[in-house]
Amino acid sequence: MSGADNTPRADWAIRFVDVCKSFGERSKRHTVLDRVSFSVPTGRTTVIAGGSGQGKSVILKLILGLLRPDSGQVLVGDRDIAALDYDELQETRMKFGVLFQGSALFDSLTVFENIALPLRERTRLGNAEISARVAATLEQLGLAGHEDKFPAQLSGGMKKRVGLARALQLDPEIVLYDEPTTGLDPVMTKEIYELFTNTQQRLGYTAVIVSHDIPQVFDLADQIILLNKGEFDVFTDVSQISASTKPFIREFARMVMGVEVE
Repeated sequence: MSGADNTPRADWAIRFVDVCKSFGERSKRHTVLDRVSFSVPTGRTTVIAGGSGQGKSVILKLILGLLRPDSGQVLVGDRDIAALDYDELQETRMKFGVLFQGSALFDSLTVFENIALPLRERTRLGNAEISARVAATLEQLGLAGHEDKFPAQLSGGMKKRVGLARALQLDPEIVLYDEPTTGLDPVMTKEIYELFTNTQQRLGYTAVIVSHDIPQVFDLADQIILLNKGEFDVFTDVSQISASTKPFIREFARMVMGVEVE
């Protein structure tokens, strides 16, 4: 499934419209995204997959305004990210929570202070209210009793929980996950995915997950976007991947997902 995106505005949180993005000098340009158009449905989970260098992380950077498209539009709500000035971009970024690949925790801060950081930097809440909000999140994400520990004292899975807790502190409308299970063993990966699913369903935010962890991550997806050599395909069910007639998708299903195709 690919091509024009006619999803009604009320149903999407993010939309790419004919987005092109290349890197390198003119004589050696590498096209990462070639007239890509898709919508990220509101309140659902979209997984973006593809090989290294296919543009997965580029999409996240375009959404956050860290990169600008060469052409086309990246819309968050009714705002074209590339057309915003600095103040407007900062305001729009308040809609997002981000869970980085390595959790990006500050080693010199405790779990409590890492989670409280967005509230101290971006709000005018007093210490009592900040403490109450952080305590509630600690309880919800199974972190109660760990608030005085430092990141070096935590397992990989616990660091992911702390990273998610921090990403949720400003009540984001959209949460972006950049390779969220890197470095975790299969058992911990499954546990973290269950946490992501339960948290997203409970809070109702829009989730966008970039991951190499295929096919396990597909279990979380309401929508799957596969990137390959600047092009893209969108699927609303994992079964559609193995049913595709495109040679690349069929090879992907066979090599990566372990699905035999006729």
